[in-house]
Amino acid sequence: MSELTLKERFEKALKGEALDIVPVCSVTQTGTFELMEMTGAYWPQANYDAEKMATLALAGYEIAGFENVRCPFCTTVLAETLGCTVAEGSIDIQPYVTDFPCKKKNDVKEITISESILESRRTSVVLDAVGILKEKVGEDVPVVAGLIGPAGLASMLAGMRNYLMWFVTNPEVVEELMGILTDVCIEYANGLLERGADAVTLIDSEAGPDIIAPEMFQTSVFPLYKKFCREVKGIRILHMCGDATAVLDPLADVGFEGISIEEKVGVSFAKELVSNRVRLIGNVSPSDTLLTKGPEAVMIEATACLEDGIDVLAPGCGLAPHTPLENIKALLKARDVYFSK
Repeated sequence: MSELTLKERFEKALKGEALDIVPVCSVTQTGTFELMEMTGAYWPQANYDAEKMATLALAGYEIAGFENVRCPFCTTVLAETLGCTVAEGSIDIQPYVTDFPCKKKNDVKEITISESILESRRTSVVLDAVGILKEKVGEDVPVVAGLIGPAGLASMLAGMRNYLMWFVTNPEVVEELMGILTDVCIEYANGLLERGADAVTLIDSEAGPDIIAPEMFQTSVFPLYKKFCREVKGIRILHMCGDATAVLDPLADVGFEGISIEEKVGVSFAKELVSNRVRLIGNVSPSDTLLTKGPEAVMIEATACLEDGIDVLAPGCGLAPHTPLENIKALLKARDVYFSK
């Protein structure tokens, strides 16, 4: 087998093709305080400045050892673009929504989508950062860009209380809102791919069984994901926090190339559920292991993931900002040791 580039290995892994070794990547948030210190690209500035965002994202590859680069770091890009009020956060706190436009059901009908969704203050920064990253890493290293999905955006625009209540009392209102937001996600995802991203990660934990019933997912969210995968022209990954086991079977038929899972999902059982329909990414615990334990514990958990058949070894969710660098590097070490046997 000829030597593969990191991008080729990543793409083959998501196609289920034979590989020499499993890629070690992060398709979720990679910014940490140590990487900020080493690069001089700190939050909150790195969430609002394309050069700083690209610098910090590149450190995830060049310093931490992930075999990809990934941006942005926060979840509020589209939410702010669509009318949410957002606090910029701090050096170790990501931007967060402080007020939202859909306080009443009738407000959903007032949501207007600007024709220049890709030219907003926040989306422009991410698009520019993706372009910078692509220019720096070329065709050898995969560039992954993240965006919040329609359910997550709906919970931000309506507030979590309204989102949950309307799902029960007025599901048609939530479905209307998510339908609008799906079109936004499609336009933004395609914009990211056109600027140089090799894959997009749709982060949509609010569609998971920890938040809404699996039956609601099937009727309200599944069709929207099908549309997203049909119309987004590139590699599509879904990340869902929590225990997504109850919806993995239908998710495998949506059209995503990969599903990023948290440690609450058992890899071996998940592999049985999805068979060869989709690839699994994960699922070393970012909070219980990568943040609070040492490299040895990381290697043990990572090795278990590999033994259970994970397709791309990764943190199970975004990294906490104070995750030790040595723990991130232990992921790559665990993979190399496992495949050297």
